[in-house]
Formats: sequence, C-alpha cells, structure tokens
Amino acid sequence: MVKAVRGAVQVEDNTLQSIEKWIPLLILQLVRENSVSESDLISIIFSQTADLTAGNPAAALRKTGFQTVPLFCTLEPDYPESLPTTVRVLLTFNSKNECNPVPVYLNGAESLRKDLFEE
Repeated sequence: MVKAVRGAVQVEDNTLQSIEKWIPLLILQLVRENSVSESDLISIIFSQTADLTAGNPAAALRKTGFQTVPLFCTLEPDYPESLPTTVRVLLTFNSKNECNPVPVYLNGAESLRKDLFEE
C-alpha cells in the first residue's frame, strides 16, 4: 500500500550548514515516526522558500545516505505572509499496514499546521 506524509522545517538561516543540519533531521524523524525503512521509500519531494539559496535540500540529504531514493526539489510559491527559510517535504513510501502517516514539523514550522500542533 502506498502512503505519503508531509513535513517541514524552518532552518535558522540561508547557509549550507543550516540546510545540511536540518534536512537530515527532518527526514530521519519522518522515517522513524512512520516506521519506514529506506528500502520502503518511493520518492521524496522538497520545496524551499525563495530566500534559501545556499544549498539544495536533496544534496544535503544525499550526504547522509538515501542514495537509491529519487529526490526532487522545487521552489515554493511566494505567498504573502509565507514562513521564511522553510523547506517542506512530501515523502512517499510503501507500507505493509494500515497506518495513519505521522507528519513532522520542526523548528518553528509547526506554525504551518496549527491544526495539528495547537491544543
């Protein structure tokens, strides 16, 4: 059964170091929270805000592994009041059970989904 789950992270600033720090953390937490192995992954799509020009999220993830997973990056549309320095992700995977995918939002990106994170 094919499943998909979303996530996002707000990196500290437009530096390669910040992108290389936060992207693997986001993906590893998505994989862990959803009990997904690398071999279960179908693809990962990243979108990043226009203010992030210092690095490519897919390249940052490749440095930590994920060599066989198709990765794709795109520019997030620039909407009024968009959250700056943000990378969003859509992770598609094969699942052997009827799980409900668990989204992961980190480092301020929780504000994108107040419906999930406000009590």
